Amino acid sequence: MRVSTTTSSRSDSRVFTVVVQGYGTALTRNAERTINVPFSRLQALMQSISQLGGKVLSVSAASDAPAPAAAKPAPEATKQAPVKKQAAPVSHAAVPVNLYKPKSPFIGTVTENYSLLGDGAIGRVNHITFDLKGGDPQLHYVEGQSIGIIPDGEDANGKPHKLRLYSIASTRHGDNLAGDTVSLCVRQLQYEKEGETINGVCSTFLCDIEPGAKVKITGPVGKEMLLPEDEDANVIMLATGTGIAPMRTYLRRMFEPSEREKNGWNFKGKAWLFMGAPTTANLLYDDDFNRYESEFPENFRYTKAISREQQNAKGGRMYIQDRVSENADEIFAMIENPKTHVYMCGLRGMEPGIDEAMSAAAAAKGLDWSELRPQLKKAERWHVETY
Repeated sequence: MRVSTTTSSRSDSRVFTVVVQGYGTALTRNAERTINVPFSRLQALMQSISQLGGKVLSVSAASDAPAPAAAKPAPEATKQAPVKKQAAPVSHAAVPVNLYKPKSPFIGTVTENYSLLGDGAIGRVNHITFDLKGGDPQLHYVEGQSIGIIPDGEDANGKPHKLRLYSIASTRHGDNLAGDTVSLCVRQLQYEKEGETINGVCSTFLCDIEPGAKVKITGPVGKEMLLPEDEDANVIMLATGTGIAPMRTYLRRMFEPSEREKNGWNFKGKAWLFMGAPTTANLLYDDDFNRYESEFPENFRYTKAISREQQNAKGGRMYIQDRVSENADEIFAMIENPKTHVYMCGLRGMEPGIDEAMSAAAAAKGLDWSELRPQLKKAERWHVETY
C-alpha cells in the first residue's frame, strides 16, 4: 500500500494509526500490531513494513492535533534518553598509542599461522600470532586497537612497502594469556584486473608467512573501538568477515573462563553479536561463540546472517542488515538503555545497509535515525571501524 505524503499545513502535527500484520521480531511476526506514527515518519514506516514482508491492514488518522505523549514522546524521551553520557563511559586513560612507528618498527616473530575456514569455504582467512617479547618499550595494547604490518619487499618503484593496519584479534593478554603475543585475523585480498587475479601485497604476505619468520610491526593505534569499563554495560556487535577481530577480543574478555580469571573484569551485561558471512564454512571463531552462548545464555546472544544459505523475508539473500531489521524492536529497546554500546566492523559497504535498516526501525518508533546516530556517536556509544 502506498500512502500519499503530499505536503500539508497540518503535516507537522498529524498522527496516523497503522495496523500491520507480519511485521516485527520473530516472536511477533504473525500477530497484528498497531503503531502510532507521526506524519513525518509515515513513509519510512511503510518502507520498513514492505522490506520485512509485512502487510498493512489499515491506515487512519489518529489525531489532527499535536501528538499526545503516548503516541509521540517529547524529544527528551525519544532522542535524549538513549544517549545520556553518564553511564558506561569508554575510558581513554592509559591507552597505549604508537609505541612503535614505521621508521623504527618492532620486529616480531611469527609463532603460528593457521586457516580459520571450514571445508568448502570461499577465499582464504588465517589466524596469525606474533611473539612480542624483547621490546623496549614492551609492545602492549588493549581490546579494540589495531597494529600496522610492513610487508617484506619493495613496491613497483623500488621503495619499501607501506604499512597496512589490521584489527587485533586477541585480548591484551594474548591468546597464551602471558601478555607477550598479539594475533590477527587476515583475509587474503584477491581481485580481478584485465582477466588477471591480483593478490593483495600485505594480506598474501601474512597468509603465506611461516612460523619463525620476522615481521615489522607498528602501533598500536586506535581509540574508536574501546570497550566501556562498566561491567553492567550492554554491547551490540555488527561484524562481517574479518571485522569479527575486535568482537573476538570483547567476547573472550567477557566469557572465556581463563580470561575472566586473569582480568578480574566480571561482565554482567548483555552482549549480542550479529555476524555476516557468505557460507557456514566462512563463519570465523564460530565454535567459540556457540560455546559462549551455551555457557552464558543470559548474557550472550549470537545471530548469524549467512548470505548464500539463508533467505530474508523477501526471499533474497540474508545479510546482516536483514537480521537488524528482523530484531529492530529489541535492538532499539537496548539502545534506549544508556548503558548500551554498538560496535560495527567490516567492509565499508556494510554501512549503507545497516543505516537503512536502522532508519526504518527508528521510524517505526517515531525516531529520526539521522539525528539519533550523531547523538550516540557524541555520547561515545556508537563505534564504527570499516575499511
